[in-house]
Amino acid sequence: MHKLDIDLDKSTNKHSISMWNILLWILLGIYLLFVFYLTLFAWNYGSSYGPVGPGGRHYNLVLFRSIYNITMYSGNWEQPLRILGGNVLMFIPFGILTSLLMKEGVKTVVTVTFFSFLLSFFIEMNQFIFTYRVANVDDLLLNTIGGLLGALFIFFCRYLKP
Repeated sequence: MHKLDIDLDKSTNKHSISMWNILLWILLGIYLLFVFYLTLFAWNYGSSYGPVGPGGRHYNLVLFRSIYNITMYSGNWEQPLRILGGNVLMFIPFGILTSLLMKEGVKTVVTVTFFSFLLSFFIEMNQFIFTYRVANVDDLLLNTIGGLLGALFIFFCRYLKP
């Protein structure tokens, strides 16, 4: 009888783990839909002006150029914080969710950071090819840092757990 109880507990625990994974995959899907909408379809705040902008598609391949320009030439302190901080914050949930879907360890942090880079690269390429947006190497850097921060958050939470 006792063995049966243990087996039931194991199956219940296994079932709840798979439900947790399903929930994480659903949240990741919703998050990705939101990010794709925001980066590919929503109004482009401050970067270019769509088809009425100065010459259509734009790109920046010089690292730190747009970070410098946004920081130095913005009208107030709020705009750089919103633009640059938003690029970092936008990818923190990706780092958190993908880390939770993977095994524990330093290797997960490296893998999630690489996936963050790939996702950001995919977005930047699509912004250049299909939309009137700015494909920007600085966005690639900031987004990847956001994914790294999310992965590090989960790594340290797992490390600190009892």
